[in-house]
Amino acid sequence: MNPYQQRKRWKYSLLAFAVVIASGSLFYTGYLVSSIKRSERTRAEIWALSIKQITASDDNDFLNYVFAVRDSLTVPAIIVDEKGVFITTKGLDSTKTYIQVPAVPGVADKHPKQYDPAYFKSQLEVMKVQHDPIRLKVFGDIWFVYYQDSFVLKQLKVFPYIQLSVIAIFLLVAYTAFNSSRKSEQNQVWVGLAKETAHQLGTPISSLMAWVELMKEKFNAEEDPLIAEMENDIKRLEIVADRFSKIGSKPVLEDHLVYEVVKDFVDYFKVRVSNKIHFELGGNHSLRAGLNVPLFDWVLENLLKNAVNAIENSGNIKVEISASKTRPQVYIDVTDSGKGIPRSKFETVFQPGYTTRKRGWGLGLSLTKRMIENYHNGQIFVKDSELGKGSTFRIVLKSITHDKQTTT
Repeated sequence: MNPYQQRKRWKYSLLAFAVVIASGSLFYTGYLVSSIKRSERTRAEIWALSIKQITASDDNDFLNYVFAVRDSLTVPAIIVDEKGVFITTKGLDSTKTYIQVPAVPGVADKHPKQYDPAYFKSQLEVMKVQHDPIRLKVFGDIWFVYYQDSFVLKQLKVFPYIQLSVIAIFLLVAYTAFNSSRKSEQNQVWVGLAKETAHQLGTPISSLMAWVELMKEKFNAEEDPLIAEMENDIKRLEIVADRFSKIGSKPVLEDHLVYEVVKDFVDYFKVRVSNKIHFELGGNHSLRAGLNVPLFDWVLENLLKNAVNAIENSGNIKVEISASKTRPQVYIDVTDSGKGIPRSKFETVFQPGYTTRKRGWGLGLSLTKRMIENYHNGQIFVKDSELGKGSTFRIVLKSITHDKQTTT
């Protein structure tokens, strides 16, 4: 299992564990809510029965006990008859329950109070939605007792969601900070390793250059093609060392003809792979973009090596350069006739550690993506792929337009 898949499995395991914790919290809270609801239902029934006893009894001592039971109910409640006419209420907002009405004729200074119809109706509708009514038979009439959840029960229903939200926000912030710190440490390690590699390569490269010059003089081999290829490889090593030395610093982008830069590298690369792989380069020759050639050659090298590895025996690799018809952008498409990539892996292939090769590190496409997006302000993605037929990677760069430049 490669490191990327291992990290992915750990993430899924932690996510599953978090879901179990959240489910357990919600289940237990739901259990508490159900218990409190049953308790409040019982208390509402007792309150309803106390109202019935008050209307039917004339025993003062017993009535005092019944009043005490009635007043112990803490949840808001309303009693109405079969026609919906208000009988009495309990626990509603006293500032909204009653309204002042005109004085009663013939009764001095008497301003009776009545319930506010709008407030009463709204509260009654809420109670009807929350609970089934308790039925009472009083003097041959049927009364209906409606009640609401208590304030504590309402809070308990909302609390787990608030709690889980706070925990989720905390975990997200902590994960983001930890991930950022970890990436920063990794970047520092990579930068240090890259610069040390560039430093270590410097001495043997200088020695090789000197040995080549001695060979030319001793064997009079100025025009020898083998010596020329050796020089090309030494120059290539210089470029590689220069690439590593640039990691961690902001590279300078210069105006270049994209076709010429791509052609120079393809010409160098194709003679160093199997002659069973055919290379084709085409497209617009006049498109320009800001490039750092050593780093951009690295991008092309990773893409072409990836294409060669995808081709088992013989096949074709095509590089096509074109311009966007609607935006100032240059497209560089690298197409191979290899084994292809599953659509589900289009994003995964750019993750560090992802590889299908037994000896691969899975860093090539990850570095390629970083060099295009961070250093060249562009984009790279899998444009198209089909298993058994091949893949196309697309690089998108911002084009530089000159008056004399012509685009397609």
